[in-house]
Amino acid sequence: MHTVEVLSEPHLASVLVSALASSTKRPGVVKKLKPVTLVRPQVVLDAAHIARYNAICGFKAEQGVPLIYPQMLTFPLVMSFFGSEACPWPALGTVHLANRIAQKKSLRAGDTVRVEMQTGELFAHEKGQGFNLDLRILRDDEVVWSATQSLLRVGVKQKSGEPYASAVTDDAPLSRQADFNAASDLGRRYGEVSGDRNPIHLTAVSAKLFGFRRAIAHGMWTKARALSCLLPAQQLEQASVAVDFKTPLFLPSRASLWSARKSDGALFEVRDAKGQRPHLRGQLQY
Repeated sequence: MHTVEVLSEPHLASVLVSALASSTKRPGVVKKLKPVTLVRPQVVLDAAHIARYNAICGFKAEQGVPLIYPQMLTFPLVMSFFGSEACPWPALGTVHLANRIAQKKSLRAGDTVRVEMQTGELFAHEKGQGFNLDLRILRDDEVVWSATQSLLRVGVKQKSGEPYASAVTDDAPLSRQADFNAASDLGRRYGEVSGDRNPIHLTAVSAKLFGFRRAIAHGMWTKARALSCLLPAQQLEQASVAVDFKTPLFLPSRASLWSARKSDGALFEVRDAKGQRPHLRGQLQY
């Protein structure tokens, strides 16, 4: 396993240049990803950044560091992977299909952590080739948080790996719980906090260059916005959440949250304002 340290966060210009440069990749049939680990060896959880994240996603201060927040810390590693020779496919045209998170111990502002990303397994999907990136947060050499980011390279005909299986396995009737707005500038504001300034999220003009009629919300914002309504008022020590991303949430839009709550979690969906078109489907346990 090859290990690479990433010591700085990518700037917008470098992200765009890297994305455009990677668009020339034509790997042919890929049997497995190169075994690579990318590391941010010392990251301090910043209270001001956590507060900005909580504000844009709807979390309250009493909820502390939400279990989805550490995904922000992995973004520089994921972007570095996409710009490297270890990633066989272009960044452009690769979509976020699903996301699974497990928190073993809660994090606090001021914690110093080690952030890791490791290449995972390939899987076959009806729309193309899927692959996993495995993410970890360590505090004092102990894994306190982990996630799997499942991505899809659309249009690949010759696929490798087992067929895709959703981690959202529960099923129950859902009822409408809440409504929320996704403003036209949401992609830009969330991009400032998350570092993810993909042009498809920023403006209608930049999104149209990549085939979207309007800018679309970040999937991880939509997931976070749902969790801000579903998680308890206090910070959790242990929790897990899995989602499948379904259809884009165009900006501006009004969305609706549907759920079936349990004593230890919920099954949920974010749908359009009419409650018909699903943007994501998820399962929360705590």
